[in-house]
Amino acid sequence: MNSEKLKAKKKARNEGRPRYKKTKVGWIPEEWGIKKGDEISILITKGSSPKWQGFTYQNNGVLFITSENVRNGFLDISIQKYLPKEFNEKQRRSILRYDDILINIVGASIGRACKYHLSDTSANINQAVCLLRPNKKVDSNFISYYLQHPLAVRRLLSTQVDSARPNLTLSDIRIFCFVAPPLSEQEKIAEILSAWDRAIEQVGKLIDAKQRLKRGLMQRLFTGRMRFPEFDHGIHGIHGKKKDELPEGWREVQLKDIAAISFSGVDKKSRPGQKRVRLCNYMDVYNNNYITADMDFMWATASDAEIEKFSLNIGDIMITKDSETPDDIGVPSVVTEKMDNVVCGYHLALIKPNREKIDPIYLAKQLGHERVANQFSRLANGATRFGLTTSSVKGVRLCHPKFEEQIRIAAVLSTCDREIELLRKKQVALREQKKGLMQKLLTGEIRVEV
Repeated sequence: MNSEKLKAKKKARNEGRPRYKKTKVGWIPEEWGIKKGDEISILITKGSSPKWQGFTYQNNGVLFITSENVRNGFLDISIQKYLPKEFNEKQRRSILRYDDILINIVGASIGRACKYHLSDTSANINQAVCLLRPNKKVDSNFISYYLQHPLAVRRLLSTQVDSARPNLTLSDIRIFCFVAPPLSEQEKIAEILSAWDRAIEQVGKLIDAKQRLKRGLMQRLFTGRMRFPEFDHGIHGIHGKKKDELPEGWREVQLKDIAAISFSGVDKKSRPGQKRVRLCNYMDVYNNNYITADMDFMWATASDAEIEKFSLNIGDIMITKDSETPDDIGVPSVVTEKMDNVVCGYHLALIKPNREKIDPIYLAKQLGHERVANQFSRLANGATRFGLTTSSVKGVRLCHPKFEEQIRIAAVLSTCDREIELLRKKQVALREQKKGLMQKLLTGEIRVEV
């Protein structure tokens, strides 16, 4: 069955079922109704810009929510802006309350919605965010989940004004049609989906904890503050070693002493007369600790000389050599599987370790350690875009234990990476399960007992 038929089947999955009816929002259970935005709310409004009223941001006061804080299903307050309390006096109508629904109505994130869940924080919104305050006839969690449903989002966006800048009006929100199961069923549906959210959040906390553990291990292992018993003979223990003093058996080397370094010039273009290759790009390296054969590399072309020089092999390491910020310079990734016709792409440095002197996994992990990352940041040249030179990469200073100790350190950190990756896969699976549940619960395809 082709994709178009599958889509058609999915759209009409409730069609003709007993005790279902056809409505503006599709086929829904007979017991369900349809309510417009102004029928399920006691208030629909938006905020305004502080500069229009002469206010500037401060270190505390009224939390100012903008469209960048409103994500799909959650409020992201990692970026916080504050205004003086007087702002609320001029904009009292849009002061937020617990359980308010926030919807982005302007810009690239138009249609994203979440629930406001901060009960002890004074907050307000700007002109790009709509506040919908549900009445007691609906469950606010249910409304929030419904606005995350892809079919609902598509319907909402279909009402926007046709202009160069996407936007929704308050009138669009007021006339938008929501499905309205009985209140008890709304609450039960929201309860089920909330359970998946809690599970996703819990896995996220485990990932954060594992990442903190890994950072702590890297700090101790790459400074010698923590060593394996077979390598630590007590001469420079954690209490005996002076600051910046190398542990027993370690020495400091430059990257050029243990590896060959080259900068790739293979870009994303395809040129006549060149050979087709799969290209490992900047974001492939930036987003992955390990480069594996099953990754979805893009196709491009390269000359015979480029293929010979920049083809990837097991143990090769790539780092980002250019970026808009110095902090993103020097991010490493190591090739761990045999590559078939894959070459290193533009804006990357290719590092080929001397396997007799350095373990590639150990080297990749140390290149990602704070001490080395700080060196890359300092060495990066530029004003609006930053980059490393070949000589600066070659001159990076590294700690060099004996080979056996390198292997042990690499094994510990690789285990951390595997545990984090398993948790990430679990989180992705939970999100997919929730997505499937939303499709069935919010359309009434499956019913819940109340």
